[in-house]
Amino acid sequence: MLSRLMTLFGFFSLVLVSVYWINRAVGLFDRLIANGHSALVFLEFSALALPNVIRLVLPVSAFAAAIYVVNRLSSDSELVVIQSSGYSPARLARPVLAFGLIVALLVSVLTHLLVPASLRALNERTAEISQDVTARLLTEGEFLHPSDGVTFYIREITPRGELRNVFLSDTVDPAEHRTYTAESAVLLRTDTGPRLVMFDGLVQTLETATASLSTTRFEDFAFDLSSLLDIPGTGEPSPDELPTSDLLPPSPAAVAATGDPPAELIFEGVSRFAQALKAMAAPLLGVSIMLLGGFSRFGLWRQILGAVIAMILFETIDNAAADLAEGAPGLWPVAFAAPLVALGAAGGILWIAARPTLVTRRAAA
Repeated sequence: MLSRLMTLFGFFSLVLVSVYWINRAVGLFDRLIANGHSALVFLEFSALALPNVIRLVLPVSAFAAAIYVVNRLSSDSELVVIQSSGYSPARLARPVLAFGLIVALLVSVLTHLLVPASLRALNERTAEISQDVTARLLTEGEFLHPSDGVTFYIREITPRGELRNVFLSDTVDPAEHRTYTAESAVLLRTDTGPRLVMFDGLVQTLETATASLSTTRFEDFAFDLSSLLDIPGTGEPSPDELPTSDLLPPSPAAVAATGDPPAELIFEGVSRFAQALKAMAAPLLGVSIMLLGGFSRFGLWRQILGAVIAMILFETIDNAAADLAEGAPGLWPVAFAAPLVALGAAGGILWIAARPTLVTRRAAA
């Protein structure tokens, strides 16, 4: 049974990861290729995003594998033979528990090691891509269109890197068109994205609704180019990029880098352990529901439907617990609410499944 679970777990994981990855890769491909990057850059970004996709998929594929195995055992009458030989539901759940522990170990490796490392590398590569895109703007004597509604022109670039006679048109907002002209400018690379610092210039703002034009002169003005370039944004690192050792307990450097309160960092660290427990609880919950009731010629469709509904409730509790913990500091233990409820429900259902006469007597009464 454990061998079947692992085989089908691999199959469902491959299918779900492929579907999820393709869905996300379409938008990523459009952004990167539109900015002139090669397919190798697209593959690199896809590979860096893959660990996080796998982390999200593993609990679902483990649940699907457990449901499929029990349903197949029932349809082939193997489940009836096993139960008639004296195997209790708790004993039938042992290989599922071992399977859940294996999946929990895989999820732990992903959440504590691979996902934070891949997200950090992805953020660094995003910053490099941002710099490459801004480098494409440094072209003399040519009107460039780095994204829809944006026109950029430089008359001359000095050997010191100073931009002379700069023109920038921003018509992204249909209600307000702005045109920037400057005698000189410099292009700066910051942690939050590229910035164009212009000197001795003029801003012309056209309100399209009223056709009114206003002008403002400036001595120096910093313009954030990342808001106009069609590339993934860069900024402060998010808590999911940090190693668990920096989250439990939150280090002063982590709090300063992310700008998040310590309570959110603690919840992020604790939730990584909860995700592993969730991956173990999901197949146990599904199998326990599948073992309810006796043999039926119509199959186990009612048990399958009940298992799916239970999984939906499981996810609802998990999402509600996350929202509750984010809004109230100190409530990090609720991260374990969903997996503990699922494990408790699985244990209770297995106890009931081992006593079918109890249900029969209550129904008769």
